[in-house]
Parts: sequence; structure tokens; C-alpha cells
Amino acid sequence: MPNKNNNVFFRDLRMDGNVDDTARTVDISFSSEAPVKRYDWREGAYYNEILGHDAGNVDLTRLENLGVALYNHDRDKVIGAIVEPYLDTSEHRCKAKIRFDSDEFAETIYQKVKSGTLKGISVGYLIDNVEVVADGKKSADGRFAGPCKIARLWTPFEASVVSVPADIDVGIGRSYGQDIDEEELRSFRKYQKMRKQQEHQKQLADLENLKRELEILEMEC
Repeated sequence: MPNKNNNVFFRDLRMDGNVDDTARTVDISFSSEAPVKRYDWREGAYYNEILGHDAGNVDLTRLENLGVALYNHDRDKVIGAIVEPYLDTSEHRCKAKIRFDSDEFAETIYQKVKSGTLKGISVGYLIDNVEVVADGKKSADGRFAGPCKIARLWTPFEASVVSVPADIDVGIGRSYGQDIDEEELRSFRKYQKMRKQQEHQKQLADLENLKRELEILEMEC
């Protein structure tokens, strides 16, 4: 089903790639099928979000044409380019190389990556289509158990070197996130706004009903 939520999501991994000092590149895995726990404020329940890594699940066009490497997702801290991104369907991961720039800041980050001080990679992505799997059910391919939402079409658009990795399932690969991330907070605020609107509409309806009842009582008197 199409994903109506066009907000940006992030996942963090741990760097584990080889360094080519001549080309100034580092091999990375920037996504996997490791589930991320999210909360659906409308349903009032947790579910696992899974990024599909079968053929056709990932649109790498943006990374191939415009992929940049950032530091901590800061658009003003470009440290290089994402090159040679590809989907490894056998390992169910997306991989690429970061080619570091040679300016002073990029060099600082590059040296910290080489020394092993910085090990985290985080990918920013959009989800275009999801398969919703209910609690107690299996996904269409039988690989995942619900409750979960599987991204069957998603688009990575940037990768960042980050300070604290959390998802160690991927290589210089997800960074440490808060219990409620920005996306979930936005979702909660939308939910709050919707509930307030619903309550306001209910109050108006109750007032209208009360008004009609009073009118009827006056007529009877």
C-alpha cells in the first residue's frame, strides 16, 4: 500500500568497511533488514519497521546521482560523496563507498574514521510503499512476523558519519537514537491535533443537540 507519510526517517549502523587511503574511500553498509521499533499513535501500538532488501525494493537513483556524505545529518557539514551504491540481495543490505573530501573538516572526520574513533553510519530515507503485516500474521514472502510494516519501495537520499552507533547489524552502519525520534514526535503532534479537532467537533455536536432539546422543551411548554 502507498505510504501517506512523506516524512524523512533515519537509521543508524556501525562502520565496518575497508579504507583505501589512496582513493580516500571507506566501504560501508548503510542499511539492513534489522527491525526498528516504532509507535503508531493512531493505533496506540508498537510495530517493527523493516526495510525490504529484495530486488526492486530500493530506489538508489538519488544516491547514484546526488548522494552526499554528511556529518551527523548536518547539511552544512558535507564531508564527501556516496559512490557506487548497490543492493546486495544475498546479504539483504545496501552498500556503498564514502569518498572523503580533502578540506580541513572532512580530513578531520576521515582521520577519526581511519583511527576507529568514529564508527557510526546513519542513512536518511523516504518510504514510498509498505506492506502491513498484522499481529500474528506473516508477510507475503513468509520471512517476517507481524505486527510490522515492511518498506517494499524506499529511497535512501544521504548517509552520514555519526557519533554513536546503535544498530550494530550493519557495518560503518544505525546511530544511537532517542526512545522517541523526531518522526514519532511529529506523528504524535499530528495525532494530538487530530484528537483536538475531533473533540471540538464533538463539543459542537453536543451543543447543537442540547439546543434542539431546549427548543423542543420550549415548544412543549
